[in-house]
Amino acid sequence: MSFTNNQSLHAKHSDHQPIVHLQGSVERVTFHSEQSGFFVIRVKCKGQLELVTMTGSTPSITPGEFVDATGIWFNDHRHGVQFQVKQIKTVTPNTIEGIEKYLGSGMLKGIGPHFAKRLVKAFGEDVFDIIEQNPERLLELEGIGKKRREKITSAWSEQKVIREIMVFLQSHGVGTARAVRIYKTYGDSAVEKVSENPYRLALDIHGIGFKTADDLAQQLGIDRESIIRAQAGVRHVLQETSGQGHCAQPFDSLVNDAVKLLEIPEDTIKQAIDCEVNEQRLTPEIINDVDCLFLAPLYRAELGVANHVKRLLKGNSAWSNISIEKAVHWVEKKNNIMLSESQTVAIEQAVKNKFCIVTGGPGVGKTTTVNSILKIIKAKQAKVLLCAPTGRAAKRLAESTGEEAITIHRLLEFDPTAFDFKHNAENPLEADLLIVDESSMVDVVLMNQLLRSVPDNCAVILVGDIDQLPSVGPGSVLSDLISSEQIPVARLTEIFRQAATSQIITGAHSINKGKTPKPTPKGADTDFYFINGDEPEELFQKLMTVVTQRLPKKFGLDPVNDIQVLAPMNRGGLGARSLNIALQEALNPDAHPKVTRYGWTYAPGDKVIQTVNNYDKDVFNGDIGRVVSVNIEESEIIIEFDGIDVMYQFNELDEVSLAYAISIHKSQGSEYPCVVIPMAMQHYMLLERNLLYTGVTRGKQLVVLLGQQKAVNMAARTITSKQRLTNLQTRLK
Repeated sequence: MSFTNNQSLHAKHSDHQPIVHLQGSVERVTFHSEQSGFFVIRVKCKGQLELVTMTGSTPSITPGEFVDATGIWFNDHRHGVQFQVKQIKTVTPNTIEGIEKYLGSGMLKGIGPHFAKRLVKAFGEDVFDIIEQNPERLLELEGIGKKRREKITSAWSEQKVIREIMVFLQSHGVGTARAVRIYKTYGDSAVEKVSENPYRLALDIHGIGFKTADDLAQQLGIDRESIIRAQAGVRHVLQETSGQGHCAQPFDSLVNDAVKLLEIPEDTIKQAIDCEVNEQRLTPEIINDVDCLFLAPLYRAELGVANHVKRLLKGNSAWSNISIEKAVHWVEKKNNIMLSESQTVAIEQAVKNKFCIVTGGPGVGKTTTVNSILKIIKAKQAKVLLCAPTGRAAKRLAESTGEEAITIHRLLEFDPTAFDFKHNAENPLEADLLIVDESSMVDVVLMNQLLRSVPDNCAVILVGDIDQLPSVGPGSVLSDLISSEQIPVARLTEIFRQAATSQIITGAHSINKGKTPKPTPKGADTDFYFINGDEPEELFQKLMTVVTQRLPKKFGLDPVNDIQVLAPMNRGGLGARSLNIALQEALNPDAHPKVTRYGWTYAPGDKVIQTVNNYDKDVFNGDIGRVVSVNIEESEIIIEFDGIDVMYQFNELDEVSLAYAISIHKSQGSEYPCVVIPMAMQHYMLLERNLLYTGVTRGKQLVVLLGQQKAVNMAARTITSKQRLTNLQTRLK
C-alpha cells in the first residue's frame, strides 16, 4: 500500500476547484516513470461512464490494482479532461477481473496475460493464497511443471518480501525501482542495513545518489550534523567533481561546496575529511602549491598511469634497429602509396621508441600511418594487439587495418566473480606491440588498468585526436601525456588531397581554427550542410523533416540504421531525451508488445544505447543496439548488439535508453553514415569548440548541422578555459 502527496503542476488553475474523491480499478498504465514516480493511468471508476485518465505520482502502480484517489478535475489543452491526483492509495485487487489484470501485468516472472486467465479461471479469488500457501496445487493445471511452479512461487515470495521492504522504503520516500535494487543488493536484511546507515546506499547501489540517501536518512531521524552525513556529503562533492572530469579538488573549494550542500558547520566538514583520509577513501596531495584531495581510486589510477608510462619508456623494442629509409620505401611499394613527411616522421617515432603517441585530426592519414607501422613491425614476426575504448571504434580499427581489434574491456578480460580484469601486472598480456586507437577517450582509471597489464618488453602506440572532447570519465590522459613533453609525439598535419574534397573534413579543421560554418546555399552539392533557424521550435520541425523524410528520400538513407541525431545535451526541447520520444513516435509507432520501465517505452525495432558497462553481459557504455523482442510473460527483452542477442530482465532496463538521438559525448569513438546535429542557445552551457568538432567528425558520408547562428558561432569560438584538475603531468616529470 502506498500513499503519496503530489503537488499539482497547475495549482494556479486549481484554487477554485473542489477536491474530489474517486475509487476504481486500474485498467491500463499508460506511463509510469519509476524514477520520478509520475504516472498516467486509465481507471474504471464507480459512477463514471468512461475510463478516467489520472495523472500524479506514486512509487508503484500495476493494472488490476484498486485505487483510492483524491484530487481535482483539470482540462489539459492537449489531452482533454484529466483527474489530477493529490493523494493515492493502492490496494491489491480482490475482484476476479482485477486479479487477472494484476497477475497478467508481467510483474511476476512466468505469468503473462494468457496464463493469468487460466490461473484465475481455475482458482478464482483464492489464487494469491494458493501461490503462497499451497503452490503444489498449481500442478493441477495442464502445462505447469515443477520448474514453472518454482519460478512462479519464488517470484511471488520475492515479490512479497519486496512488497514489505517497499512499504518500509516507500513510507520513507524511496521509489519502486530503487527499492527493488536495494532488495537485490542487501536481500532480506535490507531494512536493517538501510536503517543502520542509509548513506551506504550511495556507495553500494548504482542509480542511488547522495540526495536519495540523504532524504532517507532525514526520514529515519539521522542527525543533520552527524559525522556519517558529513563524510557521505564530502564524498558526494568529490564524486560530482570527478563527474566533471577532474581527478581532484582543492581542499578549500571542497569544504565550501560541502558546507553549501549540507548546511552544517565548517569544522564538522573538516573533521569528516580527516575521517575519510584516515579510512583511506580520500588522499591528500599538493598540486601547483594548492592543497587538494583525490578520491583514493583516482589517486591510485593516476599514480599507476605515470609509473607504467615511465616503466614502458625504458629499453628498446625488438625492431628499433630497422633502417627507416628502407622500411618506408618498402611499405610505400607494398601498399602502393606515397607517405607525407609527417607520416614518415610518425613511422620513425613509432619504430624507434617503445612508447609513443600519434595524433592528428580527420583526413591527415592516421589510418594509413598506423597500417604502415603495423606492416613494418609485423614483418619482424612481432605479436601485435589492437584495441579501442568502444565496440564501434574497435570495429572501425579492425576494418581499416584488416587485423583483429577488440575493446579494451574485452582485451583485459573482465572476471565477474572477482569483479576485476583477468589481465594485470601478475597476468600480463602476451604482446610485442599494443596499439590503442581513439585514446583521447580513455579515462585515467581504464588507462591504468590497461597499462598495468602491458609487459616490460612490449611497445605501446597511442593514437588519437586531442582536439576532440576529453574522456567521459575523469582525467585528460592523452593531452596530459603530450603536454608533459616526456613522451615522443608524432603530429600528423597535412590534409590529404582526396580528404580535402570533403567539406566534412575541411569544415572540421576550420571549426578547429575557430571559424564558424557558413549556411549552405540552396541546391548546393556537399557532404556538410549547415541549415540555420531562428527559434528552437523551427529547428525541431526541420530536424524531424530532415531525419524522417528529406535524407531518406534524397540519399536513400535508412532513418534508424544510417542516421544518428547527436544533441549537445540530454535536457531541453532539442535535447536527446525529448528528441528520442518524438523520433520513436515518428519512426517506430506501431510496434508491439511494448514495455515501459524507468521512464522509457521499448518495443521491437527500437534503437537503444547501453549507458553503463555491464561485464556480465559483455555490453559496454556507448554500445548501440536494436530491440529484437519483448516477452511480457517472462519479463524479458532481447536487444541485439553487433549481431549478438543479449537478454535483459525488465528490471535491468535502467542500463539502457533510447538512441534515435544521443549526446555528442556518447558518440565519441563512433562513426555513422550520417549525423544530424541540432545546436541552439538553450545548449549554451555546453557550447564549445571541441563539442562541435567532435560531433561533425562523427559523420562519415554526410553531416547536417541545424542551428541558431548565434549558438554555432559561440560553439566554434569557445575554448574551455576550465582545464581538468589532474596531477599527471607533474608525476611524469
